[in-house]
Amino acid sequence: MTLIPPQLRAELTAAHQAPDRHYHGLHHVETLLGHASACADAIADHDAVEAAIWFHDAIYDTRRNDNEERSAALAEARLAGTAAAARVAHIAAMIRATAGHVCPDFADAAQRSDCALFLDMDLAILGSAETEFDAYDAAVRREYDWVAEPHWRRGRRAVLEGFLARPAIYATARFRTSHEAPARRNLRRALARLDGPP
Repeated sequence: MTLIPPQLRAELTAAHQAPDRHYHGLHHVETLLGHASACADAIADHDAVEAAIWFHDAIYDTRRNDNEERSAALAEARLAGTAAAARVAHIAAMIRATAGHVCPDFADAAQRSDCALFLDMDLAILGSAETEFDAYDAAVRREYDWVAEPHWRRGRRAVLEGFLARPAIYATARFRTSHEAPARRNLRRALARLDGPP
């Protein structure tokens, strides 16, 4: 049974349709739901992953650095009483993990696996086709249009180099096979653009 009934879905849909969301909007949620459907055979708790997808960017303010924590707290508040407390805590932990895209060391193997897949789905855009990645890159810049170009380039470079420095960008074999190589190509192209003219 879904943890996102129609009224809550409408609330979250409205949040994701805010005019300042150029990438982290409803299309991103729908894309992740599509990935979850494609990975259904590997997901233990589909409803928990669906809830994490809907809530992980529910609060998104580019002028703050606590969006993941606030989104997780919102999930805890909205889901309280609709699922076991431990299940809600797991959903909130998955949401908080999107801050650094590192899977927590859950004691439960199925929870670890679900979280790893969820995080990889969230990063799938990095390994998408060049045109799709470039549209994402431009959309994120629009979300930070209040940041001066030199500061944007410095901050964005740190983020992209951070992903490239990882031994593997993706946590699961499924996404490493399909997305790792194109993600590294896309990230290098994006870094090259940051070195070019404004």
